[in-house]
Amino acid sequence: MDIASRIDTAIVVVAAGSGTRLGGSAPKAFVGIDEHSILRHCLAGVFDAEQAQVIVVAPASRVGEALAEAEEVAGERRELVTVVPGGATRQESVAAGLKRLLPTVETVLVHDAARALTPGETIDRVARAVRETGRAVVPTLPVVDTLKRVDDDRIVGVVDRAALAAAQTPQGFARDVLLTAYAAASREFTDDAALVQEAGHQVLSVEGSALAFKITTPADLDRARHLVAGSSRAPAVPGRAAGASPAQLPRIGMGTDVHAVGGDGPLRLAGLEWPDEPALSGHSDGDAVAHAIVDALLSAAGLGDIGALFGTDRPEFAGARADVFLAETRRLVEEAGWRIGNVSAQVQARRPIFAPRRAEAQAALSAALGGAPVSVAATTTDGMGFTGSGDGVQAFAVALLVPA
Repeated sequence: MDIASRIDTAIVVVAAGSGTRLGGSAPKAFVGIDEHSILRHCLAGVFDAEQAQVIVVAPASRVGEALAEAEEVAGERRELVTVVPGGATRQESVAAGLKRLLPTVETVLVHDAARALTPGETIDRVARAVRETGRAVVPTLPVVDTLKRVDDDRIVGVVDRAALAAAQTPQGFARDVLLTAYAAASREFTDDAALVQEAGHQVLSVEGSALAFKITTPADLDRARHLVAGSSRAPAVPGRAAGASPAQLPRIGMGTDVHAVGGDGPLRLAGLEWPDEPALSGHSDGDAVAHAIVDALLSAAGLGDIGALFGTDRPEFAGARADVFLAETRRLVEEAGWRIGNVSAQVQARRPIFAPRRAEAQAALSAALGGAPVSVAATTTDGMGFTGSGDGVQAFAVALLVPA
């Protein structure tokens, strides 16, 4: 019995878009993140997931190139790869891919190639949920921005974000549900879940991934390049898709952060609020200790640094507190296949007097990291430098990660 006759899941990878907003000289999926294209990085995640038929929908002029990319990443699973030319719209492109489903396929995922860094485990999570519930399934993330209702250039109200979520891909469906919905569609929809919901089917949500952001603008592409440059994932290496992965050893990362005195409100440091102490300036809460820990964890996991992931181009993190950064960093680290062993940090500052609240700070930081041990030391630097004069705070951190 050949492998294709045992496949019950298919992934349609939509890679036919022009990418006008990205401003590249090639269709979006064929723009390079590093030496490899957006499409190739996307396919690395696809083939890192459970075994499935993979149907790539590419621009007609790039079908051969897409097939070469897909077969190289697929390795021993290359017979499961099909590449077809796309249509004038995304919906037409998906429809073209659906025509090539194997007869044995019962679960269909539709995935945008532009979400190039989506982990295989996120893809598997969607497929499992479809099989377990029989419903359409969309991976989502909570909306963290404060949302405003705008009329021309005037803010006229606030939108409650509690009931909102940001949709990602892949979106998963039972085969008959998706095919029937596509056959009945009379207009264009923004995504496949909306099309299926319009046809009267219930759509469920599962947890998405921070790495599954969509590469749409040059800033998005820069973010992806930063992440890939520091990643241990090696997403475009042939053979990874067939299950090959190098043995992982524990890894150590270092981080540092500096903030000047001069912010608004109370001081936030080491996960605690310090009343009557001058605040630190910064894009978020200025917690130098927490930020140094974030950098140490990202460094150990090979995921870049705090500026790349949580910088000023991420307005949703403006004013965010230590527990938000640490919890999100922990999630990214765990998605990359690591578990936090322990963290050690040192804060250099004239004030606050740290010793009386050391245990409290360590407990707060540990809780934000899911219970991983955290130790924090402090020094005044004997009155030398900007930390000794009280003009700012500096922190250093070392983190140990072990394979999950």
